[in-house]
Amino acid sequence: MNDPKSALPPVAGSALDLIGRTPMLEVRNLDTGPCRLFLKLESQNPGGSIKDRVARSMIEAAEADGSLKPGGTIIEATAGNTGLGLAQVAALKGYKLILIVPDKMAREKILHLRAMGVDVRLTRSDVGKGHPEYYQDMAQALAQSIPGAIYANQFENPANPRAHYVGTGPEILAQMDGDVDAVVVGVGSGGTLTGVGRYMAEQSPKTKMVLADPVGSILCDYVATGTYGEAGSWIVEGIGEDFIPDNAQMDLVSKAYSISDRESVDTARLLLRKEGVLAGSSSGTLLAAALRYCREQTQPKRVVTLVCDTGAKYLTKMFNDMWLAAHGFDQRELHGDLRDLIAKRYADGGVIAIGPGDTLLTAYNRMRSSDISQLPVVDHGRLVGILDESDILAAVEGRDEHRGARFKTPVADAMTRQINTLQAHQGVEALPDVFERDEVALVVDGEEFLGVITRVDLLNHLRLEA
Repeated sequence: MNDPKSALPPVAGSALDLIGRTPMLEVRNLDTGPCRLFLKLESQNPGGSIKDRVARSMIEAAEADGSLKPGGTIIEATAGNTGLGLAQVAALKGYKLILIVPDKMAREKILHLRAMGVDVRLTRSDVGKGHPEYYQDMAQALAQSIPGAIYANQFENPANPRAHYVGTGPEILAQMDGDVDAVVVGVGSGGTLTGVGRYMAEQSPKTKMVLADPVGSILCDYVATGTYGEAGSWIVEGIGEDFIPDNAQMDLVSKAYSISDRESVDTARLLLRKEGVLAGSSSGTLLAAALRYCREQTQPKRVVTLVCDTGAKYLTKMFNDMWLAAHGFDQRELHGDLRDLIAKRYADGGVIAIGPGDTLLTAYNRMRSSDISQLPVVDHGRLVGILDESDILAAVEGRDEHRGARFKTPVADAMTRQINTLQAHQGVEALPDVFERDEVALVVDGEEFLGVITRVDLLNHLRLEA
């Protein structure tokens, strides 16, 4: 019988030792045409993404050239994963980290960073290079204002592509037994494309570099025409650009695919259902492009792409049905009335509600756990009242020795019964009056409670209709 320890990696002395040497998985349950498709699981790095490699490389390079002193400060502009990688390395090495991040960054990433003690500063995601609130320009200006601070600058730092030239590229070729026909990558800073691409050009000249680019990014057009126009917007995090990063050697790309946000999200969710791999939004973009490439081939090829990060960072976004509905990615039937604006439907379990016979303590716990201040009161599908924080406070205030008993009061005794509702068949024009009263819109169909419409829901609807 084989010794089970023989197949296991040795005990690591630090989380830094766990960066790299990530596993490779062959896709078995998706249509890959005549090709074999392999996924390099960069989500298995300790920080959960491929950017752990880059972070360690940039920090070690700054230490080596003397620009980063013990106890120093690192500043970076990032959509999230480079920041998480830097936080991982900086914490273990004793450096302070300040991150400037665009406001479309997933909430899970921000919470993760702050849990590690990082100074996270949000800025706008709808402005381009040269604007004073553009995240890279803000990071560079901040670094210049703090004595002894360094700007990591993944977009220009040569230690970024070097991480992939000495690590990711050699690992891919070794795991594929020296036989790989194409590698599909995205470009955020350009490090993966340039590092892996240069390595393959030297060691496996037959290997083509294929670009997966979000719709709205300028990079796909640049590959096709050598020129580009004004960038659009996209939801996918971490890849796609409105300029050509210095670290992106675009002449390494032999073919490029432009992938919509919807296809990226759908593909990432399909990967979870069919292959059991929980991957982030950029991984959905890469996989969608890889599948297109594979299906276009007439001869068998061996193709590799990357699971750039774990989907655990996007559970409230692309793996959340309510978020999909808010962005128009669901398949719901449209009615041309208020039903189309309800992102969270009561019948689907999307509305946090309470029953009239539940206690005020139950209501309070639901408000606290869901970070909301009011609850619809629903009795067998009928909306019978509304309960907010002031209703609970009015019911339980008084002498301390009686407060515990008051929290056991039924919701029916404290709720507001006089409520304003809208019928489902009404149009969008009915909403402004509700919002001017500082209320949410409670939508019913006859006596049946359908759900809630907020100002954000209206804004989402108007954006999708624009």
